[in-house]
Amino acid sequence: MGGRIELYLDIASLYSYITLIQVLKTQDLLKQHSVEIEIFPVLLGAINAGSGNKPPWTLPAKAAYGAHDSRRSLHAVGLTNVSPPGDLMEAGRTQLALRALHYIKAHYPTATYLATWRYLLHAFWTLHQPPITPSSLRSALSGVTSTFPTSSSGSEEEGEGIPLFAAPEVEQILRAAESPEYKDVLRGATETALKRGAFGAPWFWATNAATGQSEPFFGSDRWSHVYEFLGLPYRDVALLPPSAEKSKL
Repeated sequence: MGGRIELYLDIASLYSYITLIQVLKTQDLLKQHSVEIEIFPVLLGAINAGSGNKPPWTLPAKAAYGAHDSRRSLHAVGLTNVSPPGDLMEAGRTQLALRALHYIKAHYPTATYLATWRYLLHAFWTLHQPPITPSSLRSALSGVTSTFPTSSSGSEEEGEGIPLFAAPEVEQILRAAESPEYKDVLRGATETALKRGAFGAPWFWATNAATGQSEPFFGSDRWSHVYEFLGLPYRDVALLPPSAEKSKL
């Protein structure tokens, strides 16, 4: 057993949001199985362009089905009050926030990095304040506190807490996000995802420690496939027989 899962996510991807909540729920268990998990911010628009893919909501049939699938998927992880922030083409220009996340990943503890991911997704999908400009990103970073989220269950309640970034730190993060260095870091992560076959997000790259083999996986509903590949014990979805009470009806 054991291995590594590399996740490629974008704030503008709803299923990246769902995947992050799943990671928050399972990260401790994965550690117990000696599985390392690492999240890389990537620009979904560049992945679509580089792979020749199109956003699913640009195709009428997929958009109609997506309304059902997204509702079910959000319910499964306990997320509520989630919807697109208007024009997704405009809001999807998340380069600045993604570069900021790369900087935070390199300079802060993992818990702070994950909390920032969580809040930026909340700002995008619930507050409808996409952190895509310096002012909106500054506001979002200032809102990341020690008490949000209150749990890994998907709760979106905001409460009083200690800000994770002091005002000078927010300004330093913004400067880094505008720098050539972190433009290159984001570009490199996105190019790596494309080289690994990515055509959307969330994109998984799993490596089995015992065999040394790696394989790609796509989508927030592929965890059972990932666990199987890594040789982890898991309980799959199973149909149960009717209960004794129902069988008497």
